[in-house]
Amino acid sequence: MGNQEQQAKEKAAVAMDVIVSLCKRRGFIFPGSEIYDGLAGTYDYGPLGVELKNNVKRAWWKAMVQQRDDMEGVDAAILMNPRTWEASGHVSNFNDPMCDCKLSQKRYRADHLEPVEGLQKWALIETAGEGEEPTQFILPNPILARSKKEAKQFLQRLQEDVETFKNRRLSVSAPSESEEPFTGLRSPDYGGPLTEPRMFNLMLKTHCGPAEDSSTRVYLRPETAQGIFTNFLNVLNTSRRKLPFGIAQMGKSFRNEITPRNFIFRVREFEQMEIEFFCKPEEYCQPGERNDMEWWEYWLEARMNWYLDLGIRKENLKFRQHDDDELAHYAKACSDVNYLFPHGWDELEGIAHRSDFDLKQHQEFSGKDQSYFDPMLEKRYLPFVIEPSAGVDRGTLAFLIDAYREDEVKGQKRAYLSMHPALAPIKAAVLPLLKNRPEIVEKARALCGELKRFCNARYDDTAAIGKLYRRQDEIGTPFCITVDVESLEDGQATIRERDTMEQQRMPLENIPAYIREQLAAADAL
Repeated sequence: MGNQEQQAKEKAAVAMDVIVSLCKRRGFIFPGSEIYDGLAGTYDYGPLGVELKNNVKRAWWKAMVQQRDDMEGVDAAILMNPRTWEASGHVSNFNDPMCDCKLSQKRYRADHLEPVEGLQKWALIETAGEGEEPTQFILPNPILARSKKEAKQFLQRLQEDVETFKNRRLSVSAPSESEEPFTGLRSPDYGGPLTEPRMFNLMLKTHCGPAEDSSTRVYLRPETAQGIFTNFLNVLNTSRRKLPFGIAQMGKSFRNEITPRNFIFRVREFEQMEIEFFCKPEEYCQPGERNDMEWWEYWLEARMNWYLDLGIRKENLKFRQHDDDELAHYAKACSDVNYLFPHGWDELEGIAHRSDFDLKQHQEFSGKDQSYFDPMLEKRYLPFVIEPSAGVDRGTLAFLIDAYREDEVKGQKRAYLSMHPALAPIKAAVLPLLKNRPEIVEKARALCGELKRFCNARYDDTAAIGKLYRRQDEIGTPFCITVDVESLEDGQATIRERDTMEQQRMPLENIPAYIREQLAAADAL
């Protein structure tokens, strides 16, 4: 990793701490089941978080379904016939190679670990008993380290993090002089040796029916895509579509992630926004029609532009095309939209060319013809499929991180979310300057009521005006409207814009139309 990328990652890592704190403090995201000490890999969306998340989904549905002429929507069941997952390959192929640290018992994906050069075995010595001759014995598993300093650092971390190592008198012993340094895998957190990799299926199982045996076993879907494929003929026949066209779906998916991490980036219960776009293979295209690879390239650009249009900074986005040896078994081509998260560049969305794999598999396993009849050619064939697959939670996280800003106002730090108005949880806040003046409160509440007719507006009188501004800035509210003493005389209020903090006076009766126009203009960009 280059110095610039490392510096960017370190800077982003600080921002993540701030984002996590902001999310908890302001009611965006809470740890799941927190009163019971939580459940790893689960989070709950609070009052502002559910608004933001719904706005992300609403923006996607509007752009991908409602504003297009070639898209239909479905909402398929989470529980599906288990044969679905046999056909898709998830039962046999949806596995990760896992190994455990022999010291900490922490589990890792073996294919995510890099061999380390220059390792030696540093024995762990435990001292027991008191007096002049305490007993010492060697623990069965050593620390794998390149130096005594590194071995001591691993030991310190073990004693801080792992319950079975706390409050024990442990030290490290130098390896034998005859032992040659070697290259191998180890726990990146504790330096422990690892078990042999074993395959672990990521699907979560449950049962449908009164008995709990293999005949009632079903799976919580690991992706929404298969519910689209199994409804391909239903949508085709009822909507009277011709190729090319797409089917879109948003919904919950579940994966038994071994190591959920990076806040809501990788979790066990998550939401997806997926499109399966059915198009003609090149050999069936008429002159002037896009072929399957051209449609794949089209969707790459369309999905990148969606993030840019909603305010993600261009320098924080890039494409990463998959090499041939990392393509999924069904993919003809695949590229990810990557975002510069706090932990580095990582996948925000994947755009895969799935060829005709899924329809072919479901045709074989179900025994039902999934082909499309082309009236121009008067023949049947299986369409190819382009799949833009986005995560709602990852998208929400990226929008939060990218919107976070800090500046200085009158010598004090101001934190605010420079969020696109379409995504902002609250569009406008109405703030009475004096909450003990009933006539001011009455005008402020009446104005808020008018705004609520077309947007999510809030009335707030719980602090001084400066603190109220900062609170709304920090949650990304684009407009604050202050009703003051002068409002009683001139019938006007002050509108303050979030990013620039510029203020203007406007007649109270004109404010709803102004806010509506500003929101509509931002939405049209």
